[in-house]
Amino acid sequence: MKTVTACDLGIEFTNVGGVFRWLLASFLMGKRIRSSVALRAYRILVDEQGLDTPQKLSHATHATLVRLLGQAGYARYDESTARRLHALGKKVDAELGVQLEALREDPGGESFKRWLLSFEGIGPKTLEIFMRERPFHLTMFEGH
Repeated sequence: MKTVTACDLGIEFTNVGGVFRWLLASFLMGKRIRSSVALRAYRILVDEQGLDTPQKLSHATHATLVRLLGQAGYARYDESTARRLHALGKKVDAELGVQLEALREDPGGESFKRWLLSFEGIGPKTLEIFMRERPFHLTMFEGH
């Protein structure tokens, strides 16, 4: 399967929402699961259910996330992935603005990368997927 880009998913980095949606997609694609399942999960969560902001994701119940992941084809990792998605939404909601501000001082993004790796379920593969788009180097972060 070809490399999936933010553009393939209709994600534009014109605001903080685009960064979050790409982080969510990267999180799902970085798992040891078929990419078609990860992409289906993204489509269900974001396009069908509207869980396209950290707040909306963090307010979804665990049972809802498990059900949606199951719908996408997750079988073995639906419980742990649902828990990690909930935590991702909460932490991104609380900290993303501060992290993006810090990027202005650190154009290489090293502290941002360390922050991403502090999430449960984000490892080197997810970081690699996320960083290949260089989302924070594009248009934005003026008045996020």
